[in-house]
Amino acid sequence: MNTVVFVVDDEQVIRTAIVKRLVRQGHFATGYESGEVLLQELEHKLPELVLLDLKMPGISGLDALKHVRQLAPSAIVIMLTAYGTVQDAVEAMKLGAYDFLIKTVDLEGVEAVVARAIEILKLRRRLESELDGQTNRYHLSNVEAHSRAMKQLLEQVREVAENPKPTVMLLGETGTGKEFLARVIHHNGPRAAGPFVGVNCTAIPKDLFESELFGYERGAFTGANQRKLGLLEKAEGGTLFLDEIGDLDLTMQAKLLRVIQERSFRRLGGTDDLGADFRLITATNREIKKEVERGTFREDLYFRLNVVAFEIPPLRKRFEDIIPLCRKTIVRFALEFGKPVPELDSEARAMLERYQYPGNIRELENTLERAMIFCSGQTLTANYLPRELHEHVGQTTMSVSQGDDRLIRIEMQVGKHTLERIEESIIEEVLRVADYNKSLAAKYLGLTRFSLDRRLKKLTDSPR
Repeated sequence: MNTVVFVVDDEQVIRTAIVKRLVRQGHFATGYESGEVLLQELEHKLPELVLLDLKMPGISGLDALKHVRQLAPSAIVIMLTAYGTVQDAVEAMKLGAYDFLIKTVDLEGVEAVVARAIEILKLRRRLESELDGQTNRYHLSNVEAHSRAMKQLLEQVREVAENPKPTVMLLGETGTGKEFLARVIHHNGPRAAGPFVGVNCTAIPKDLFESELFGYERGAFTGANQRKLGLLEKAEGGTLFLDEIGDLDLTMQAKLLRVIQERSFRRLGGTDDLGADFRLITATNREIKKEVERGTFREDLYFRLNVVAFEIPPLRKRFEDIIPLCRKTIVRFALEFGKPVPELDSEARAMLERYQYPGNIRELENTLERAMIFCSGQTLTANYLPRELHEHVGQTTMSVSQGDDRLIRIEMQVGKHTLERIEESIIEEVLRVADYNKSLAAKYLGLTRFSLDRRLKKLTDSPR
C-alpha cells in the first residue's frame, strides 16, 4: 500500500534515515525540520501517516499534534522521542496519537510501528468501501445454478476468480445479476480480503466523474477543502466494478485506458503517481461491439476490458433456476419481515415458472417481495402475485432448456383451448426460439419453409 508519510524531526540525521527507509518500502515520505514547517505544508498537502518528534524548538510535538488533528483529522500520528516520559505518552494519546516510539541509534522498531499503522489505514479503506458483510452470500456454492447455461458459466467464473489480474466484462440484459456476479468473482479469489468498490457510471454527473474516480488534493479546484480518495484508491488491493461502462463518455474512456495501461494515476491537483493495484470488472447491457462500430466507445479500451467476457443469460432462458431462486428469495424476505417461511402452492409455482420476466432476476425479487409483504399464512398462493403474472396465464406453450435439449412445454386447459390454438401457440414459440428465422423454425417443426408460410398466413387470416 502506497502511503503519504510526513516525518517531522529537528535532527537531520534521524529525519533523513527514517525517510530513506520508508521510501525504500514504496511510501511517499517527506521530511520536515520543525513544527512550523509542518503546519505550513498542511495548508497544501495532507498526509496519511505522520511521524512527529515530541521535543522540538519552537512549536513542540504536542502542540503540533493538536494542529494535525484539526487540519488532517484522518491522519495517523506516531510520536517520536529520545527521552520521553510516561506523562508525555499519556498526554499524546489523549490528543489522538496512535503510538509512541522511542528513538534509538539504529531506529529499531520503526518498521514494526509503521507497519501496524498501515494495517489500520488498510482497514479503514475496507470499512469505507461497499463491503456488505455478506461474503457467504457470494460463495460459489451458494449461487443458484441448475440450468446448463448457468452451470457452464459458473465453471468459467471459478477459474477466472482464482486469477486476480485479468479484467472482466459482464454482458447481459438489465436485472440479470451482473453486479452480483462481479461480487462472486471478487469474493471467491485472492482479492476477497480487499475492498469491493462498485459504481454505476450513469449515476455520477459527467463533470464530477473524474474527481470521483481519481480523487483530489486540497485546493485542486474551488470547493476542494480537503483531500478526497477516489474510487481507484479505495479499491486498492481489491476490485473496482464499473457498471454501465457503455455510458462512459469518450474523454473519461481515454483516461481510464491510461490507468489500465500504466497501472498508475494521479489525484486531481496531485504531483505523485499512485499505483493502481486492483482487478477491474465492468458491465453493460448494451451491445458494446456496435458502440465501437458507431464510434461511441473506444476500440482500444474495448480490447483492454474484454480480456474475459461473460454473458449472463436472461431468466427466461434459465427455466430450471426460477423456482430455486424463488425459494431462496422467499426465505430472505421471511427473515427480513419476521414472518414464517411459506410454501409455494402449485398455481403460484406454475405462474412463476411461466412468466417471461422482462426485468429478469430483479423483477422476480420485486414480485416476491410484494407477495411476502401481504402473505400472512403458511402458503403463498397465486392471489398474492401481481396482475402481470395472472395475465400471462393465457400462454399455452413455453420453451425451456433441459441439458443440451430445447423443449416446448404445453399446457392445455380442457374445454378452453382448441387444437387450432395449441398449434398456433407452438408455432409462435418455435419462431421465438429460432429468433424469428423462418427457415430455422421450419426445420425445427419438420416443415418446409413454404408449408410454414402457408400455416402462418392461415393463422393471420383466421379470426381470433
